[in-house]
Amino acid sequence: MTVAVATIGFTRSSAANFFARLKKAKVKRVIDVRLHNTSQLAGFAKADDLAWFLKTINGIDYLPEPSLAPTEELMKFFKTDKGDWEVFSRDFSALMKARKIEKELKPSFFEGACLLCSEATAHRCHRRLVVEYLNQEWNGALTVQHL
Repeated sequence: MTVAVATIGFTRSSAANFFARLKKAKVKRVIDVRLHNTSQLAGFAKADDLAWFLKTINGIDYLPEPSLAPTEELMKFFKTDKGDWEVFSRDFSALMKARKIEKELKPSFFEGACLLCSEATAHRCHRRLVVEYLNQEWNGALTVQHL
């Protein structure tokens, strides 16, 4: 049996579009995988505000999960220093392995959930790397939809 999980980013999205995508996907819980979830740049997606919006608008729970976020050093390398995506991917995968996220979490944790990050698409975003890593470790236990 596989577990359905989604991923979503909020940049380049209006609040209306963002919340509509979550509702359409029947998301029950948003798992925030950002390193910095209180940044002023986050707009409607600042952690405290987002938790309120999710619950009020769609009845969705909110859970920050820092174990699924990159380190400050990795983010600086990729974002600030414009580092190579392949190097970031390799190093972030090594970090997930060192954190043993596949042992700390279970597939059922992701049932009806949506991983949240800031990137508009999953193409070059660590939320995609998280679900790909877990699927590798869990023999394809997750069915992933990128919203």
